[in-house]
Amino acid sequence: MKKHNFSAGPSILSDFAVNNTIDAIRDFAGTGVSLLSISHRSKEFQAVIDEAGALVKELLSVPEGYSVLWLGGGASMQFAMIPYNFLRSRAGYLDTGTWAHNAIKEARLFGDVDVLASSESAGYTFYPHGYAVPEGLDYLHITTNNTIYGTELREDPDAPCPLIADMSSDIFSRPVDVARYDAIYAGAQKNLAPAGVTLVIVKEEALGRVDRAIPTMLDYRTHVKKGSMFNTPPVLPIFTALQTLRYYKEIGGIHQLQSRAELKAARLYEAIDSSAMFEGTARMEDRSLMNVTFVMAPPFKELEKDFIDFCSQRGIMGIKGHRSVGGFRASLYNALPMESVDFLVEAMHDFESKHK
Repeated sequence: MKKHNFSAGPSILSDFAVNNTIDAIRDFAGTGVSLLSISHRSKEFQAVIDEAGALVKELLSVPEGYSVLWLGGGASMQFAMIPYNFLRSRAGYLDTGTWAHNAIKEARLFGDVDVLASSESAGYTFYPHGYAVPEGLDYLHITTNNTIYGTELREDPDAPCPLIADMSSDIFSRPVDVARYDAIYAGAQKNLAPAGVTLVIVKEEALGRVDRAIPTMLDYRTHVKKGSMFNTPPVLPIFTALQTLRYYKEIGGIHQLQSRAELKAARLYEAIDSSAMFEGTARMEDRSLMNVTFVMAPPFKELEKDFIDFCSQRGIMGIKGHRSVGGFRASLYNALPMESVDFLVEAMHDFESKHK
């Protein structure tokens, strides 16, 4: 039975990336040695990390003066590394969900944090707009997509200070004006590679401005200077990231990925909005294109588990909502084909017809 993978992360990867990684695990770059046991100092792997960085810059139109880093620790490590390296006195944060909330908690260990806006009181069902950004902030931190609650900001805000963004779950799904940001970071396990590596795009001249001493491994300058090779990098996820980036370029780049994301989300939201059984949870104007969250309408609430079982029997996996909110969540990351969205929509129609 064909599987349709809507998991929120680790999530679906393209067949191109998976198959090329499998081949490299058997024999990496014709060396006769597995990718799993190759030296990260070898010229063959140096070529991988060089090309991966160059493709990030090409696909996102990264301007001069920025470094592309491949680090461990996940986005959660960046919650601490960002304020460690950038927070001198006061920073602004938007509280838009669980991961933004966690980032705020870490930043408060390093300085004053102004929460400029929050949607917590409404269950994070919308993305705040119209908030004031005071002068004098070291940076404004945003989480562009909220995987648990299904809200997203698909534009680069105007602010009188540098921006820093967690783009873990929507990077490479739209054009980004990188020049507005001092740093962008993204855990790989949504739109790039298996878990184990984090992509960081950092403005070099913004570094070294804090007074505090920074441990070597937590100082971005260490990794800029050493080209992400200060310690042994996560070789396999970086290789898979390269395959994903090659795939993105091959299919037409960011604008093509954006178009696909819009079409897939529109198809699923249309099915939800036209249904008497299902209801969306996020405010319409803030709905995520990456993570579609929905629930059973009140008259059908008791059928929630039955629908998940129904989908599972058809090979649809990963649509159960996050344990903190329940309901359903269909993650439509870049590698998910429209075929899978259509298959889910058909299952929704069939289940609703069965229970009318």
